[in-house]
Amino acid sequence: MSRDARWQALLELLVERGRLDVEEAAAELTVSAATIRRDFDQLAEQQMLVRTRGGAVVHGVSYELPLRYKTARHASEKQRIAKAVANLVAPGEAVGLTGGTTTTEVARALAVRSDLASGSPALTIVTNALNIANELAVRPQFKIVLTGGVARPQSYELVGPLADGVLGQITLDVAVLGVVALDVTHGAAATDEAEAAINRLLCERAERVIVAADSSKLGQRAFARICSAESVDTLVTDVAVSEDMVRRFEEAGVTVVAV
Repeated sequence: MSRDARWQALLELLVERGRLDVEEAAAELTVSAATIRRDFDQLAEQQMLVRTRGGAVVHGVSYELPLRYKTARHASEKQRIAKAVANLVAPGEAVGLTGGTTTTEVARALAVRSDLASGSPALTIVTNALNIANELAVRPQFKIVLTGGVARPQSYELVGPLADGVLGQITLDVAVLGVVALDVTHGAAATDEAEAAINRLLCERAERVIVAADSSKLGQRAFARICSAESVDTLVTDVAVSEDMVRRFEEAGVTVVAV
C-alpha cells in the first residue's frame, strides 16, 4: 500500500471512529506500528489530526476529508459519470461547475472532447473551484470565470459573499453540481453551509441543473441544503442505483441517467 493510500485509509478510519490507537490502525492496515506512528506524526504536522499518547484523534478540520484524499473513492464510477455529464453539454454553452471530485472529473472530460478543441469560446466555464480553474485555464478555447470568495483548504472552493457580485451578474445554460447527499425529500446537500450557498446561487442562475453523484450519495442527508430534488433536471449516477431509487427520483421530475 502506498503512503497516500495509507494516509487516506487512516483519515477515513479516524473520521468514522473519532479516535485511533497505533496498534489498532496497524492491524487494520496490516503494517507495522512504527509505520503508523510515523504516519500519525506526519499527518499531525499537516494539522490533519491531533496526536495523542498511543494514537490520534480527529482534528476539527478533519471531519470532512480534503479533496486530495477523496479522489480514489469510487474513482471508476466517477469517471463514467463525468463522461456522461460532459456529453450533456453543448458547444458554446455557459457551464457552472461546483467543486468536488466528481465535478473535477467532469472538467477533465470536457477538456478532452474533440468537438470542444476549438471555438471562441468552445465553452464558458464558471466555477468557484480553484483546482478546476487551474486545470482548465491552459485550454485557450475555454473562457474561465472564477467567482470571488475565500478559499476553503478542504475543497479548494471559494466561498462567502464576495462571490455574490459575480454570480448575480451572469446567466448559465447549465449548472453541474457535485453533492455530498441527494434525497428525494431533503434535496441536494453539502456538509458546509458556505459551499451550499454558492452552489445554490449557481443553480438559480442556470437554465438547467445536473447533479453528478455516485449511488452511495443517493438517499442520504447532509447538513446544508443546496436545492430541492424538484429543482434538479438530470441526475447522472452509476448502475448500482436501485430501481426503487430511480423510480422515486423520476416521480419527482428528475431524469435519471445510470452509467
